[in-house]
Amino acid sequence: MSTEKFVAELIGTMILILLGDGVVAGVLLNKSKAFAGGWIVITLAWGLAVFSGVVVSGPYSGAHLNPAVTLGLAITGATPWDQVPMYLVAQFLGAFIGATLVFLHYYPHWAETEDPGLKLAVFSTGPAIRSPLWNLVSEIIGTFVLVFVILTFGKNTASLGPLAVALLVVVIGLSLGGTTGYAINPARDLGPRIMHAILPIPGKGSSDWEYAWIPVVGPLLGGAIAAVVWVALYKDFILKALPN
Repeated sequence: MSTEKFVAELIGTMILILLGDGVVAGVLLNKSKAFAGGWIVITLAWGLAVFSGVVVSGPYSGAHLNPAVTLGLAITGATPWDQVPMYLVAQFLGAFIGATLVFLHYYPHWAETEDPGLKLAVFSTGPAIRSPLWNLVSEIIGTFVLVFVILTFGKNTASLGPLAVALLVVVIGLSLGGTTGYAINPARDLGPRIMHAILPIPGKGSSDWEYAWIPVVGPLLGGAIAAVVWVALYKDFILKALPN
């Protein structure tokens, strides 16, 4: 296991969750100066959170920050399968730490917020209309776009670097995020959801484990499908790009 890659991926994911869940906390928790900032604020900040995580970890780990991205890259051959467990552990540990930092940063605001659903929403996603099949479809489609476009970046947007990924996440949030809150990342949702269950958050309610499988399975399926389709479309490019 590459210690450098592990640490970079952990820190990058930590920053992603700290800033991403942090903006949701700012918008949803009572007596925050960002209270009621709205969907545009959340989607823009999540894009910038991805930008920050990619900048920090990109040169060292490739900045997957997402098990669905790691899976997609492994399917294409860009990431060796024996490195996948290392990426997943780092991503989930980073998510645990980032979620804990959000809890600490907004500590006085939890008790000031009565609605337990808002407290859960800081940490994890939930559907606007609860319909497991269609919620799953939403997560598959959103993650398909994420992974497919990221894979294509290597062909034509290298000069944009982390900004390209940030803009992609913003447009996914604006266009496709209204149905489920666009987890599009198992570590981003499950990691903080676990911390919601563990942390001593005043007045918290259920962590909604009945729904929790959807933002895990959906992104993994979406990422895998995106990789398979991308390989089918760009096989010649992959063969040329892989080392002899």
